Amino acid sequence: MGKHILSHLAETLIASEIVRLGATIKEKIRQGNHIYNYTIGDFDATQFPIPGLLLEEIIQAYREGKTTYPAAEGELELRKAVSAFIENYQSVQYAPNEILISAGGRPLIYSVYRTIVDKADKVIYPVPSWNNNHYIHFTEGEHVIIEATKENNFMPTAAQIAPHVKGATMLALCSPLNPTGTTFKKEELEAICDLVIAENESRNEGEKKLYLMFDQIYWALTFGETRHYNPVALRPKMKAYTVFIDGISKAFAATGVRVGWAMGPEELIVKMRSLNSHIGSWAPMAEQHAVARFLTNDNEVQSFLEHFKSEVDIRLRKIYDGFQQLKKDGFPVDAIIPQAAIYLTVQINLVGKKTADGGLLKEQPDVTAYLLSEAKLALVPFSAFGAGKDNNWYRISVGCCKKEEIETMFSKLKEALVKLN
Repeated sequence: MGKHILSHLAETLIASEIVRLGATIKEKIRQGNHIYNYTIGDFDATQFPIPGLLLEEIIQAYREGKTTYPAAEGELELRKAVSAFIENYQSVQYAPNEILISAGGRPLIYSVYRTIVDKADKVIYPVPSWNNNHYIHFTEGEHVIIEATKENNFMPTAAQIAPHVKGATMLALCSPLNPTGTTFKKEELEAICDLVIAENESRNEGEKKLYLMFDQIYWALTFGETRHYNPVALRPKMKAYTVFIDGISKAFAATGVRVGWAMGPEELIVKMRSLNSHIGSWAPMAEQHAVARFLTNDNEVQSFLEHFKSEVDIRLRKIYDGFQQLKKDGFPVDAIIPQAAIYLTVQINLVGKKTADGGLLKEQPDVTAYLLSEAKLALVPFSAFGAGKDNNWYRISVGCCKKEEIETMFSKLKEALVKLN
């Protein structure tokens, strides 16, 4: 039987680097290894269960027989609840007809790209960032890559973006950022908004606008003095050009509940709704009603977030402190102080080192493999988020991290580092 001839998209699509790494980790576990798996942007439900009230409301909704297809745009009860929730917490107003419900954030991001981006359209996005490179491949857009740096906590700056806005169709940003767990400073986001506004006001009637896709799925998870800033709250004119990606997956440890929402101009939301309808990416009816009831119970929301954020912060701080101690001990590692989300950015600079058996860590993938085999530590390199293969920064996710294992993890990591020369 000859080779199947498939579509150009299928033949050129790059599989998820994180999924590939996950397969390697599963094989290690199958072989009996205990792996400190800090790769996945998900939660161990034994460590981070969903809110109790949300669970009760999901069960109740199924008991009430809410098992049919939902409205294509999302159940009105939920869109009203989201509208009130966002106004309460972010001081921006979106009417129910400016909100679209979907099965998590991914279908919404896909719909934004498909609704806005045509073949050869310029899309500006930073690296590292999650999956923009793949979505641009889907739409055959033109990649305009902003190389973010440690000096700015791996967040793109207005100065970096400015040379590229002329003729661009979309600017894809995320704050708090996956993979870094860092956020925009107020002044920087204001400057970026001013660029978008000025560029749009310079375009002729009938010319496609420059849209901002702003993924804020982690906005509720900020720590210490860190604050989340919303582009529309900072610059109301941005409402005409901004599409938000949001939902319950990360803020409420509910990745499997699959309820997300987009907010944006009604005309754009209507087109996104049509796309979502064709691929059937609706959030389940029962979960929609359950989330609506949960979001309107502010006491439960506040109580959950207070405890949840505390538990995430403890893990991030312990791991950050551990890397800083290794750095003080003379090992070539570093970390950026945690700001938000469930992620910590760490640097592990071991290229050129030799292992105990004389092997050479020639490239960064060799370092990643060494950490997994010798320290039993699984991390995601920034190369999985669009950065170069030689980038020596990594994402640590604490969603599946057990506090009591952190000390042992660092003991194994230190042992592995000591063996190198």
